[in-house]
Amino acid sequence: MTRKQIVVVEDEADILDLLTYNLTREGYDVTGISNGEQALRDIPLRRPSLILLDLMLPGVGGLEICRILKAKPDTSTIPIVMLTARGEESDIVTGLSLGADDYITKPFNMKILIARIHAVLRRRDAVPVKADETLKVHDITINPGRHEILCGRASVELTASEFRLLHFLAQRPGWVFTREQIVDGVKGEDYAVTDRAVDVQMVSLRRKLGKRGDYIETVRGVGYRFKE
Repeated sequence: MTRKQIVVVEDEADILDLLTYNLTREGYDVTGISNGEQALRDIPLRRPSLILLDLMLPGVGGLEICRILKAKPDTSTIPIVMLTARGEESDIVTGLSLGADDYITKPFNMKILIARIHAVLRRRDAVPVKADETLKVHDITINPGRHEILCGRASVELTASEFRLLHFLAQRPGWVFTREQIVDGVKGEDYAVTDRAVDVQMVSLRRKLGKRGDYIETVRGVGYRFKE
């Protein structure tokens, strides 16, 4: 089996060495890059399986690298995990809004970091769910064609917006969505148009799902995700 390649963009030599050592032990081919300009040159040529990206880099910063790579068709689908000391809520929201698949702050736990890299790669390799295909996650069954939700064997009545919201989140378990991404992804005549409206609909959806409402997790300062 071909080994997956990870490009680590990190300007601190000690951290780069630590990441390279541990990711290599996990079976990945690892390439280290220490500045933004080189990252923008090399990544389109290498087409790695995943990019582990620091934000505070000499030259081009990590946020700009993410924006550029996600805007290009040949690199837009490469998963990006941001690994940075910048842990303000605004930084996390910006990173995820630009297309990052996960955001991890320093100092970090190596085992947790590796687990989250595994999770991002699993999601990338998963077979896409068709829009009209019945979806089952945990013990919730979502049938878009019938507009039907089953929790176990019990039917749950949802509004059109609540149905689209649940279906949107459940298609990507473990994936964190900002409120803006939810607004963009949940279309319809009565879809949420403000951050507050998303929060209100989320409260109603959780209440109707009962104990299964715990499957929908709030990521503080960022948005929501459906539990993996």
